[in-house]
Amino acid sequence: MKHTAFCDEIIKKANPISMENEQADLRALIDAIKNKKIVMLGEASHGTKEFYEWRSAISKELLINHDFNFIAVEGDWPPCQAINKFIQTKSADPAKGVLSRFSRWPTWMWANEEVAELLIWLKARNTGKKNPFGFYGLDVYSLYESIDQVTKLLDKIDPQLAMKAKSYYSCFDSYRHDEKSYARSLFNVPEGCKKNVLSALNETLQYKLENKENNIDQQETIFDAIQNARIVCNAENYYRAMIFAEEDSWNVRDTHMMDTLNMLMNHYGPEAKGIVWAHNTHIGDYRATDMLTHGQVNIGGLTREKYGKENVSLVGFSTYTGSVIASHSWDGPIQVMPVPKAIEKSVEAEFHNAIPKVASPDFYVLFENEPKFSPLAETRGQRAIGVVYHPPSEHRGNYVPTILSDRYDAFVFIDETEALTPIKVEVDINKFPETYPYGAHL
Repeated sequence: MKHTAFCDEIIKKANPISMENEQADLRALIDAIKNKKIVMLGEASHGTKEFYEWRSAISKELLINHDFNFIAVEGDWPPCQAINKFIQTKSADPAKGVLSRFSRWPTWMWANEEVAELLIWLKARNTGKKNPFGFYGLDVYSLYESIDQVTKLLDKIDPQLAMKAKSYYSCFDSYRHDEKSYARSLFNVPEGCKKNVLSALNETLQYKLENKENNIDQQETIFDAIQNARIVCNAENYYRAMIFAEEDSWNVRDTHMMDTLNMLMNHYGPEAKGIVWAHNTHIGDYRATDMLTHGQVNIGGLTREKYGKENVSLVGFSTYTGSVIASHSWDGPIQVMPVPKAIEKSVEAEFHNAIPKVASPDFYVLFENEPKFSPLAETRGQRAIGVVYHPPSEHRGNYVPTILSDRYDAFVFIDETEALTPIKVEVDINKFPETYPYGAHL
């Protein structure tokens, strides 16, 4: 087979990997990312076992040996705070029980065996640690959970302020914890609860300014309350954007993720170092895809812009074929689906074609000071599997036009992957699904 220049460049840069020799095989990648302030680890789907396993392996090395402080994921803040409590205390709850808090469809994104293994490891490593590792949610969806958390948390430190917050949030009471019902109501009452949620946030922020002398526990409580109050504001704004298309709801969501990441970096101080887990469509620089022409941004590109490219590493992940956990419809049943062989001339097809020369089906490449006219700067389709997935027709909508060497700082390729192992969780049907309304592509 005659290789393209793109394929030849991959072969030159390839670093083979295997789980049997992960520490040694990851050395070049770890050396390239260990001194960054922020490392983002992607995935081509939310249902692939190997993506979770390799992200865990990389994250463990960064946390233990290179002074990283936390993992922040594409998930809701409240259930991730339950994870924090689990990994930072002597809680006797089983890891799988904690993960059952992820009741928003698709539950399998975080309620799975692979994440349970990571939590058990984090809990063991945090034992006796003065500054324990953290685990946080970046996403915007948890409207009602965050309302409940604001009032619950404020009640611990200032019952009067909690009552005021409850009064503001009573605007939502008639919708009975049904996010979809609230979103539909905006057609008839466009102002909705926007003023109320802003008032609750401002009151909570004012409390923090006036009570800086609070002890550490109280500071952590107000930190959590403020973040939940921010989520309520941004979730309300997200549903408004989704209903009225006043602005792109995707941008509302990724801007919230960016704001949350900034807040975490500030919370951990000037030496903070963080790890982010999210889909490639979030962590791969939007300026190297067709997102730019559609007026969309993402957390990967925004982070490079804010912290400087030299302080950020974006690591993409993908696969050529295998199986994946997904569903054929929103709120549909969990299914193991086949992942067809990648389409010809795609990024994944070129990596697959490199295998005979690399002598390994799994490997990564690093992009360091790539010349402007490098073959890796060609635009090629890159696979993006969503939680809603239709394998027979994926060639029509599951490939993102990508300049690979600009989109990422490194790219991990696993030729044949397996579906991850979900933990059974009862789904709350009143919640908007995570990734809605873009789940077909992320």
